[in-house]
Amino acid sequence: MAPSAPPPAAPAAERTDAPAAERAAERQARTQRVGQKPGTLTVRPDAPPPRLFLMLYDAQGCDEAEYTGRYDELLAAVRAQPERRYWLDVRGYGDLPLIERLMENFNLHPLQMEDVLNDDQRAKVEVFDDNRLFLVSRMAEFTADLEIDDDQLSIFTGPNYVLTFQDDYEDCLDVLRNRLRVANSQLRQRPSAYLAYALTDVVLDHYYPTMAAVGDYIEELEDGIFGARRERRLLGRILRVKKDVVRLRRLVYPERDKIAEILRLPDEAVPEAVKVYYRDCYDHAIQALDLAESYRDNISSLADLFLSDQSNRMNEVMKVLTIISSIFIPLSFIVGLYGMNFQHDDGHGHLLPLNMPELYKPLGYPILLVILVLIVAGQLYYFWRKGWLSSDD
Repeated sequence: MAPSAPPPAAPAAERTDAPAAERAAERQARTQRVGQKPGTLTVRPDAPPPRLFLMLYDAQGCDEAEYTGRYDELLAAVRAQPERRYWLDVRGYGDLPLIERLMENFNLHPLQMEDVLNDDQRAKVEVFDDNRLFLVSRMAEFTADLEIDDDQLSIFTGPNYVLTFQDDYEDCLDVLRNRLRVANSQLRQRPSAYLAYALTDVVLDHYYPTMAAVGDYIEELEDGIFGARRERRLLGRILRVKKDVVRLRRLVYPERDKIAEILRLPDEAVPEAVKVYYRDCYDHAIQALDLAESYRDNISSLADLFLSDQSNRMNEVMKVLTIISSIFIPLSFIVGLYGMNFQHDDGHGHLLPLNMPELYKPLGYPILLVILVLIVAGQLYYFWRKGWLSSDD
């Protein structure tokens, strides 16, 4: 998932659903896990091969390198400088033997590694027996395809390290890497638990541009409802973004609960000096959750507004058709009346004066046209006085 600002607005763009094959593969992967022994590690066939990124740092400096395909060299680099802290970032799960070696070298529990590889966990925190932490966060963004995309970030903490796992090569953590590269950075001065907090905080802060993009898209949908040329599939777009907002709320809600649980942990697991920052992070989670709730209400109101506006437009159409019908009813009656074929005489020269004598008047036709015009004018005047011809009614 690429770190990004909100994507450019595209109100006329039409989102496409996930391919059916991809959804079927996801369902099949979940079905295969049913009934497995707890702690069984499975890797998706399409998982990318892992890339290993190491950042060794202390107050004096920061060294970084990629050790993809050189895991033994990575271990040697870490063990050669035990006094320094480090952040090992594993991106991609496509090598199960390597994952098992990582689990063995860092003493990771099989159940937690199973949660890492499943990659569909909600945000949570767990504590090891030796007060190490296992945290799960969900990185989210509003993509250019106008849908919510989220990836799992798994974090393990140790006395002098932070180990992260993610299934994608791209993420939203570049801002944190840049902070580590800066001289006199607080990340270099503080313990590894502070880096774990910083990772959680960056992921949570990344929800704000995502929500801003969702909010802009909702405003564009609202403008589209009252536009002169409304899209035929506007309701479908509203319902899709409603699902995205509900999904975004499901991502933020566990983040808030996770941070609240961290604040309740003993100082041996999370030092009090770091909990101060988690309290600020908790405030951010509350604000993000409030935004998600607000967007959910807005999009629900937007769907109701669309249906109400559609009903009003239909009423306008029916009003026009009713007025047209009302105008032609008396005209049709008069024309139909004079269209009856009654004879003017009885065939023996005797006139029948009651059988439409107007048909044989020299000015009968012009007089009838004037009467018809006067009837139409009178009806329009009556409708105008009633306000039925106003488009605002």
